[in-house]
Amino acid sequence: MSKLWHKTESSIRNNTDRAKSFVQLKSLLILLYISVAVYFYTNWQSCLEKLDSQPISAFALLGTPTFTTDDDVRDALQKFGSLKGFFGQDIDVLGEQIQTMPWIREAVVRKIWPNRLSIMVSEYTPVATWNETEFLSDDGVIFKLPADKLKAENLPQLFGPDYQSSLVMEAWHKIYHDLRLKGLKLKAVSIDDRGAWQITLDNDVQLKLGRGEWKSKLDRFATIYPQIEIPEHKKLSYVDLRYKVGAAVGFKDVDH
Repeated sequence: MSKLWHKTESSIRNNTDRAKSFVQLKSLLILLYISVAVYFYTNWQSCLEKLDSQPISAFALLGTPTFTTDDDVRDALQKFGSLKGFFGQDIDVLGEQIQTMPWIREAVVRKIWPNRLSIMVSEYTPVATWNETEFLSDDGVIFKLPADKLKAENLPQLFGPDYQSSLVMEAWHKIYHDLRLKGLKLKAVSIDDRGAWQITLDNDVQLKLGRGEWKSKLDRFATIYPQIEIPEHKKLSYVDLRYKVGAAVGFKDVDH
């Protein structure tokens, strides 16, 4: 009985020692795994770069962009100097750099083995000029576009504070439609900081509409416009409709 007890006690001690050794080994393995993971997390970029044998040296601009050229993309990429290789190059930073071109809405960059990029861009489409130096997209975004890239002509001319861009675009459509029904063509719409409206017809006559609604003022203009007597060697410059009734008119010399 005594021998059996000693044998059992020894067996328990051995099992305990093995369990302790296993726990210690497991802890060491976990620590080793964490150390390796931390090393690769902090050095993953350099590890990937070591796999590259050559830098990325070519790209393809996909689709048929309206404004963006191969030279535009090349100039953007050259700001990085030499690109890294297939594994080491971060394509997100390339896409962000391409998107710094103000007419580009989004750029998608992908790597092609072994040393090329495929690049696809989506662009803003100008539907109106904004404050003479910028453009307005169909979804109300204000953006810049070099004049030599603009292919559309006779865009609506819109003016106002930037935060009013959507309101001015909406007003353009309504006023354009209203004037067209009266046989008149609209060229420009503007609103100032006080909320006063002014429009320009295609013959450069300015209509000062002031604040508030404009429909009744345009109706009044359509009535008096044919009755305005224009002095010799003069042409109509503006019609001020900010009055409850009637209007004030201004003339300027005819260019010779």
